[in-house]
Amino acid sequence: MRILLVEDDPSLVSGIRLALKTEHYTVDHLADGTLALAALQNNDPFDAVILDLGLPGLDGIRVLKATRLGGNRVPVLVLTARDAVDDRIEGLDAGADDYLVKPFEVAELKARLRALLRRSQGQVTPLLECRGIQLEPTRRQVYYQGQAITLSRREFTLLQEFMSHPGRVFTRDTLTRLIYGWGEDVESNAIEVHVHHLRRKLFPGLIRTVRGIGYVLDPTSQEREA
Repeated sequence: MRILLVEDDPSLVSGIRLALKTEHYTVDHLADGTLALAALQNNDPFDAVILDLGLPGLDGIRVLKATRLGGNRVPVLVLTARDAVDDRIEGLDAGADDYLVKPFEVAELKARLRALLRRSQGQVTPLLECRGIQLEPTRRQVYYQGQAITLSRREFTLLQEFMSHPGRVFTRDTLTRLIYGWGEDVESNAIEVHVHHLRRKLFPGLIRTVRGIGYVLDPTSQEREA
């Protein structure tokens, strides 16, 4: 999952990025509200936004309102030191999906983010199942026909994205932006390599190549799974 973190406190940013990295999220960071709004209006494929309210350039409430007015429904978790009821109401009314008051426990941030992502994907439970594969996002575990499968961080993220949207064709560019953050070096054949590894560790017919476009996990494919 790709997360946009909008926060101007360097120490807090460092702690959150470290905590989310252990959960295998790809985290992009901005410290300015104006830049954050531009990124959100650019339709980058973020799965969720962690948004501080007290930002330079443009405060978080204005960023949130403008994002929603523009039709972007990305889940937003607001972080703020403003703990008055009226402040929380203002944030929620502006379009926030959840609200976390500073200081907070990292474990609660992770739990709220997981719940927010599940709701946004219409998942009642955190378990994803397709073609004999079970994926548990919370525990970062994958099973195929009852056997545990070891995946790298990016392989896991790629598989989770495919299983969350079976039948959707992803372009290589979209997949690259989903699993690599800003400024990361990406080999030209990186996605092909990750898909190859998933096919090898699970089964060859798992992900179908759509020539000239990208890849799709077809839940109805009858190709032999061996």
